[in-house]
Amino acid sequence: MYRRADHSGFTLIEILVVLIIVGLLASLAVFNMAGSSQQRELESNVRELYLLMQTASEQAVLNNLELGLLLEDDGYRFVAFQDESGEWKPSGERMFSKRTLPEWLTLTEYVESDAPRLATAEDKLRPNVVFFSSGETTPFEIEFTLGKDTDSMLVLASDGVSELEWRQPGSGDEEW
Repeated sequence: MYRRADHSGFTLIEILVVLIIVGLLASLAVFNMAGSSQQRELESNVRELYLLMQTASEQAVLNNLELGLLLEDDGYRFVAFQDESGEWKPSGERMFSKRTLPEWLTLTEYVESDAPRLATAEDKLRPNVVFFSSGETTPFEIEFTLGKDTDSMLVLASDGVSELEWRQPGSGDEEW
């Protein structure tokens, strides 16, 4: 009688099933990572502006000068108030240079209209938000979204007296 030898190993079918499962998992991971790249870039842009605004607020107090944030169609920049001329001029510091935002990023601003801004109506560089040397700011709220998608909205806000807040949907009024 012939005795069948015990063979160890995998059949071709088993190997193909494992390869198909690994391929599906890899494609799912790549799909999820590609979809959130704009979300990561949105958070990076908001984080950069948040840190620059905190720095501008601190610099205004430390150097006894007024700094402003000028929001433009394609980005933002910081300006400094010149006491001698009574005008806003671009800030000379490199960290406060003009920044551009991606086209897909939608920025919506809500700035208190009757708050003081140290600017005349004909001033070309009239900032939306002013960081005063007293430590106060113009009350504002700036919303950042991916196009019209408000589910991924991030918000920078201040009531003018308390610290700058960074909020995301569902966080209420807590700082993020």
